Amino acid sequence: MSNKLTVAVVFGGQSSEHEVSCVSGVTIMKALDLEKYEVILVGITKEGQWLLTESIADVESGAWRESKAQAIISPDAQTHGLIIIEDGNIQKKKIDVIFPVLHGMYGEDGTIQGLFELCQIPYVGCGVLASSVSMDKWYTKIVVDDLGIRQAKYVPISHIDMHDLSGCVEKVERTLEYPVFVKPSKAGSSVGVNKAHNREELIDALNEAIKHDIHILVEETIVGREIECAVLGGYMPEASDVGEVLSAEDFYSYDAKYNNQASKTDLHPVFPEGKLDEVRKDAVEIFKALDGFGCARVDFFMEKETNEIVFNEINTLPGFTSISMYPMLWNEKGVDNRELVDRMIQHAFERYVR
Repeated sequence: MSNKLTVAVVFGGQSSEHEVSCVSGVTIMKALDLEKYEVILVGITKEGQWLLTESIADVESGAWRESKAQAIISPDAQTHGLIIIEDGNIQKKKIDVIFPVLHGMYGEDGTIQGLFELCQIPYVGCGVLASSVSMDKWYTKIVVDDLGIRQAKYVPISHIDMHDLSGCVEKVERTLEYPVFVKPSKAGSSVGVNKAHNREELIDALNEAIKHDIHILVEETIVGREIECAVLGGYMPEASDVGEVLSAEDFYSYDAKYNNQASKTDLHPVFPEGKLDEVRKDAVEIFKALDGFGCARVDFFMEKETNEIVFNEINTLPGFTSISMYPMLWNEKGVDNRELVDRMIQHAFERYVR
């Protein structure tokens, strides 16, 4: 009998970040130690089909979407596993732990974490509460407001408010000065995010954002350096050092992140004395306040004129691509990807230890 743990890597998903999730999934699949783990690959199509995937090569090529084997997470605590249905045949596979590599809606927002909880299967990353609240920038701000950590001023707008578009514009203009950032409250990887320099651009940005979510966040523009910090751990989380985003565009949009080769990251930025420790402290404090567990990337600005640290947002399932800050920051601390995913899996079991 094998002593290996069976890990189900779940990737893809129904969000606008489906393609990024597949790339992140490949990085994690390649990092798993096959002497320690038996790996099962489960892809979720954009249409919501769960498919058993044969190989990493199929994920890289996209051929996994043609799989005829349907995969269903079993709610039977006794089997702790996956039900595979193919050509009318039913097979059960035991799962010890699930590694969800799902960015955005229906993967990072607490929904799939709730499924894993119902099935009583340990899983990597934040739980239901932290995932759902952190995915929603609006509610994240409400929590962080109580911590005394500075964040950008904001105006929340709901889909109901959008029935009076002129009223929304007036509310923003009463509170904030142009330019402003307009963000869907729950979208990730900067999908649907736009910078508005005037009323016309604000209207266009609001109409675009509402396509992605029923809640919109309009924020003041913080002029300064974009910095990110990685958090890892269970009940005693720790922070990495800090990396700086050097965007090739006006802001770090989806296109700037994944399509513009001129965008860079600096893993050894120089900060004024004490600022690195402040960012690391704030990152852990925010992570804990949101009931974080396992991993997260916490993003900040350092304001140009004042050098003040300003919280931006938190990502509870950060990217794991070759250009993603989260693994790079831990690599710089001497934790390679193999050790990193191993520690993330171990924290999944720590969640159930009281």
